Amino acid sequence: MKRLLPLLAFAAALLAGCATPPPPRPGLAPEKRYSASELLALKPSAFEWRATSVDGERELREREMATLKARLMLPAGPERDAALPAILDAVAVFNTEVDAARPLLLQALPTLGSRDPETQRAVLTAAHTFYAREAAPLLEPLLPQLTQTKPFAIAAYTLLQADPGAADRLRLRVPAQFPAWADDARLTALMQRLQPSAAVPPPLPELLAAPLRTGYAAIFSLQRPGREVMGLALVRAADGRFVRDADGQLFAQPQLARALTHLPGTITNGNTPQGLFTLVGAGTATNPWIGPTPYLHSKLPIEGTVAEFEHADTPQLPAWSEAVYESFLPPAWRSWAPIKEAWLAGRAGRDDILLHGTVVNPDYYRGASYFPGTPSAGCMVSHETWDPATGRLVSSGQLRLAQAYAAASGREDLAGYLVVVEVPGEGPVTPAEALALVTAAGR
Repeated sequence: MKRLLPLLAFAAALLAGCATPPPPRPGLAPEKRYSASELLALKPSAFEWRATSVDGERELREREMATLKARLMLPAGPERDAALPAILDAVAVFNTEVDAARPLLLQALPTLGSRDPETQRAVLTAAHTFYAREAAPLLEPLLPQLTQTKPFAIAAYTLLQADPGAADRLRLRVPAQFPAWADDARLTALMQRLQPSAAVPPPLPELLAAPLRTGYAAIFSLQRPGREVMGLALVRAADGRFVRDADGQLFAQPQLARALTHLPGTITNGNTPQGLFTLVGAGTATNPWIGPTPYLHSKLPIEGTVAEFEHADTPQLPAWSEAVYESFLPPAWRSWAPIKEAWLAGRAGRDDILLHGTVVNPDYYRGASYFPGTPSAGCMVSHETWDPATGRLVSSGQLRLAQAYAAASGREDLAGYLVVVEVPGEGPVTPAEALALVTAAGR
């Protein structure tokens, strides 16, 4: 399926995460932060984005396609080697030059061990996204040369994607190559993947009813394993009850938590990790590539301090530890490894994982299992509709979610929590399914 995206919009998100701003530019407005009352006063018609109009999108596409094609035509040598990460990131955006970039990537793999870790990450991420089967024979001999755990883990996940039977070999290689692997969050997550558990997850209603910290609102993002379909975001008010619409129906906003790379949550630009986040406000990013609709600002453990998770700044707070993370969870969930992916992701250095809207044209994903969702750099994305003639926002699932949360929080600073949890099953998570879980939770 063709997935031609409005280019700069998604390229920057893929390269830099959801909100990390680019270097300051003249005329670029500073980030706007929102209080709850300011969020509640907003209307979709207040926002417009030229890149979502037909003319604006065409301009961006033509400019970026010209740059990509020029780089693809570079002769073999240092200049093309230096441009390869940008080429592969652009291929992930356009998805129209996948075949043209394939030989460049395959030629680069045998000598990738001598390149810097960031180049290794970019090349191996592209291999995972597009070329796993072709790259697999070259990855096995490359593994001993990958001394940094991030590139090694990406290569290992790519091998697994091409050949699940590689799990046994990788399970032996990890401790042999990295004797202290248990101290590394990425390798811990990889070893968990290599030793899948048959354990049954704890009852989800217990998690939905858990106080986290009393008196704070929370968003629960229910996602399917694999992240190939739309999930649902529910809002639990500060009083512990889940929000209903005016007609009494459970508030449930479709939301996609799938990354374009489809890497696990402990890897840069991977899927949104499962687990607990803190919510610390709302804003419009200074990075223009995710659009103008206010995002909800979530932080992972480590990225956010213990004080930001407790929403209290007192000198008695402990330092971050797994036990501190577990203290937010109900007892039955504290030993469930998958819900600690957010803890591992924070330890691995992931950040800037937000709840935001999208300026990506969903029609480029028509036919995908997650349509009308648009993959991101690892954030949670709600669908938005933009007028193709004017670039003005027509409707916004993100604004709907942000305003439901603002109304439920009872706090102008929007302090609260986010829990991302996978729900077994097939197909998109449905409102009826969510209602049954909330009812079982007594909320």
